[in-house]
Amino acid sequence: MKKKVLFLLLMAAMANFQQTMAQEKITQTAGRVQLGEFAPKFAELNDDVLFGQVWNRPGLSPRERSMVTIATLVGKGIVDSSLTHHLQFARSNGVTRTEISELLTHIAFYAGWPNAWGAFRLAKDVWADEAAEGDGGKAAFQRGMIFPIGEPNSAYAKYFTGNSYLAPVSKEQIPFNNVTFEPRCRNNWHIHRATMGGGQMLVCVAGRGWYQEEGKAAVQMLPGDVVHIPANVKHWHGAAADSWFAHLAFEIPGEDTSNEWLEPVTDEEYDKLGK
Repeated sequence: MKKKVLFLLLMAAMANFQQTMAQEKITQTAGRVQLGEFAPKFAELNDDVLFGQVWNRPGLSPRERSMVTIATLVGKGIVDSSLTHHLQFARSNGVTRTEISELLTHIAFYAGWPNAWGAFRLAKDVWADEAAEGDGGKAAFQRGMIFPIGEPNSAYAKYFTGNSYLAPVSKEQIPFNNVTFEPRCRNNWHIHRATMGGGQMLVCVAGRGWYQEEGKAAVQMLPGDVVHIPANVKHWHGAAADSWFAHLAFEIPGEDTSNEWLEPVTDEEYDKLGK
């Protein structure tokens, strides 16, 4: 029963997070700015009806509408400044570089190779800053994950080997965070203390990592895996040697709860796990 309740809370929080990210009311003024005096009715229809009403209808998210619009424009062979605008709009609506690349590759087989080439040239410019990032794969990892990586986990850095990042996802009901580890990053051995209840639950969301309890073999963690950590059990978790890794961390309510941080996981211990 407890697992079911936690799962439902997670799904609700994810839905709320997605909605918050994508459902801000869309407004448009380009029609009036560019054509307000020359074609005021067209400007009104563009700004108030197309963008003001259709783009804000609840049936599809702005992100989904952006992808549909791009597919339609490329299918009609429109690869000019209007497509650039919609590519920029798609990015602001949450479409990732990986997704736009996959979308245009798929469209190429239906809309024609030259149309896709033209669209790719524009899309490459729109997402150019991400391609130029020299961050050891951090930006690429973020593009494949719905939850934000967040900020450097400075407050707990002394309990980690390597760099980790923390992003609060929800502060309601059961608060939880997304914790991201760069390759080889792991936290120290530690214990979630409690006299009753307590412990922690991890929901793996991206990449590949490890979880290990004292006296037991390490367990690989992949997206979709759920790890239940009882209170008062010594353990550690972190990324694989060749992969970024992220999990949601839920602190389970209990009595007299506290975290006891212990010794680091040595390179010798970690390297025995392989990649």
